[in-house]
Amino acid sequence: MTITIDKVRIILVGDSGVGKTCLTHLIASGESLSRPGWTVGCSIEVKLHEYKEGTPQQKPFFIELFDVGGSLNHKNSRGVFYASADGIILVHDLTNRKSHSNLREWLFEILSKEGKDIYKPVTSTVAQRSDEQNNFDPEEFIGAAQMPVLVMGTKLDLVDEKRQPKTVQKAGGIAEQCGAEEIWLNCDDPRSIAAGTTDAVKLSRFFDRVIEKKLQSRDNGFYGGGSVTDRRRYNTAGATPYNINNY
Repeated sequence: MTITIDKVRIILVGDSGVGKTCLTHLIASGESLSRPGWTVGCSIEVKLHEYKEGTPQQKPFFIELFDVGGSLNHKNSRGVFYASADGIILVHDLTNRKSHSNLREWLFEILSKEGKDIYKPVTSTVAQRSDEQNNFDPEEFIGAAQMPVLVMGTKLDLVDEKRQPKTVQKAGGIAEQCGAEEIWLNCDDPRSIAAGTTDAVKLSRFFDRVIEKKLQSRDNGFYGGGSVTDRRRYNTAGATPYNINNY
C-alpha cells in the first residue's frame, strides 16, 4: 500500500572524527556501527518518526539525517547541504574540548552559507572575517535562521570517571546560548537512546520541534524549498529503502 509521508531534513555537523557517522546510524537504525568510515561530502540515513505520538495529531514523518563531512578540504563545497535544512544537530566529542568550542564556528559557517549574515556586513580581508566569527552570537543565529538546534556529545564511554562530561558545558555554553537541549551518549551502546530513556525523549521532542517549525512555515507561506510531501512505498515491518540519487 502506498502511503504519503512528509519529510524534514536535519543536518549533523561537527569536527571530523567526533562520531557523526556512528551517531547518525544509531539514530536511524537503533544499532551501533562497528566499522565507520570517513564521510566524504555527505551521507544520508532516514528514520521514521511519529510526530506527536499518542495524540490525535500523531502522524508519521521521514527524518532525513544528513551527515555532513567535517574535513576542512570540503569547507567551500558543503554549503550545498545547508540550503534546505529544517534543523541542526551539533555534534562534539566529550573527550575533545576543542570540538565543543568549534561548534560556534559550525553555526557561523551555516549562517554565512545560508546568506543570513545579517549581524555584520560582508568584509573582504581574512582578519576582518575572523573578527566577525569571534563576535558571532549563536542567539542571533537562532533568530535569523529560525531552525531548532540540538547539541549531542559523543564518546561518553571514553570520559574518565573523574572528569564528568558536564565539565564540557560551561556557563554560556553553546547549548545554553542556543536555548537547545543537550545529550551525552555512547554511540557504541544502542541503549543510549533506547525507547523510554530520557535522551530518547529529548531526541523525539527535538524532532517534533523541527516538524512543527516546518509546518508553521509552510502554513504561513514562508517555506520555499518545494514540496514536503514524499510518496513512496513503506513497510512498517522492514527498513525504508532510500537512495541518495533522489537528490
